[in-house]
Order: sequence, then structure tokens, then C-alpha cells
Amino acid sequence: MADDTASASEDATRSYYDTHDVDAFYDAVWGGEDIHTGIYTDEHEDVAIASRRTVERAADTVAGLLGKESTVLDLGAGYGGPARYLAERFGCRVVALNISEAQNERHRATNAERGLDGLIEVVTGSFHDIPFSDGQFDVVWSQEAFCHSSDRERLLGEAVRVLEPGGALVFTDLMAAEGASVEALRPAVSRLGVDALATVDFYRRTLTGLGLRRIDFDDHSGQLLHHYVCVTEETRRHRPELRNTISPAYLDSLLINLPLWVDAARREQLRWGVFHCRRA
Repeated sequence: MADDTASASEDATRSYYDTHDVDAFYDAVWGGEDIHTGIYTDEHEDVAIASRRTVERAADTVAGLLGKESTVLDLGAGYGGPARYLAERFGCRVVALNISEAQNERHRATNAERGLDGLIEVVTGSFHDIPFSDGQFDVVWSQEAFCHSSDRERLLGEAVRVLEPGGALVFTDLMAAEGASVEALRPAVSRLGVDALATVDFYRRTLTGLGLRRIDFDDHSGQLLHHYVCVTEETRRHRPELRNTISPAYLDSLLINLPLWVDAARREQLRWGVFHCRRA
């Protein structure tokens, strides 16, 4: 049953990210690089700038582990913004595992344009069954991808399996606040292809059980309301040109769904931040 559940969520994620509508939306509103929550220092700051700051802050937590001899596995690598940042900053090799071949094609093309295809290998596959051997990576990295999994225990077990002893797992994820109603969040969460979000306590408990230590969580939940307000306003502002590039049905669904995330953040039903921990 767990395999069937994971497969269903993978199919939903693949179908979502392989569409032209989604690709055009993230390009117009997020800049098509770092498609995750941002850390804002200015209320008027662009979404893409704030999203890149999240990458920088996450990378700072593992800077001591990365160099030209290091290898990072990026799970749910999207369009490859974080992978390119890590390769450029540290000179490390990055393996970018992602389920959407449409995203992967764009990722590979951008890497080639920037001369980074020698450092970044883009692999189409599932983070529920990571196609690499035990202990192969110095750092396992992910940003807002685990929220698409309906079998997060299996996912985390795979992430830890391929991490070398002493290596680090660093990730961000959209999470539910402890005690938040699953039913109340379901209308917003349904766009992710899952029934519910994980919680901070779930991640702490599961990672501890997998033998990880020094489990730190940099809580930036306070960024969520501003982020979703910004994304919603940007979508509305770009509505005329978006209607020329994406289907009216998808745009209308976004303008229904995004305010649900704004409302959930306003009611403090969501959590978000940077997890970083080490394998013993």
C-alpha cells in the first residue's frame, strides 16, 4: 500500500510540473530558478531575490563540508537554481535528481549555457527510490520538494542511506503547524498532490530515529505570510500577460488556490524553515 501511495503522489507531481502552464507560471512569477519560499529583508523585495537568499542561507549551513572534492545530491531539483548556485560557489559536483523530465530538459539546457554541465548531472528519477549506492554523498539537499511526498518516512530513509557518515542533510519544506487541522489545510494542500503536510516534530522524530544528530531547525515561518501575499499579488499583476502564455483555467485555479495559502499563513497554520543535521 505504501508503494502505491508513493507512486500516486509521484504521478501527481510529474503531471503537475510537466505542464507548460506550470513552467510559464514559475518563469513569470518566480524567475524560473529558485521555486521555493523566500527570505525577505524588504517588503518590496522581488520574489526571485528573496528565494535566492534562502538558497544562500541553506548553503551557509554546510559550507564547511563542500569543496571541489565534494558531491551533493539535490532531491527534487526543479529548474536547477540551487544546484547551479552550489556548483558555482563551492566548485562541487552536484547530482540533481528530479521526477519531471520537462524541468530536467530546461535544467540541462541552462547548465550548458552557463558552462556548468561538467559539474552538474541531471537525473530523472524518484526520491522514494534513489538510484545511488549507500554513503555516496557528502551533502543531501532539498528545497520544498518533500511536501510532494506521501511517504516521507521512506523518502527520509533513502536520503539518509545515500549520505556518507559525517555528511549533512539540509532541506526546506512547507509544513503544517502542530495541531493544525488536516481538513482545514486540505483545500490548499491538494494542489501539491498529497493529503497532508509533515510537521516539524515529525521531521525531528523521524530523523532522530534514522540516526541523525545535531538536528537544527532555523524557523522562518514568519516569512510565509509575506511570501504568499507577494506571490498572489504578482500573479494578479501579471494576469494580462499570463493569459497569453498559460491556460485561463490554470490561471483561475491559481487565483483560487493562492489565497488559501495566504489565509493559512495568516492563521499561523503553516511552518517553514531550514533543517540541517548530520549523519553519525
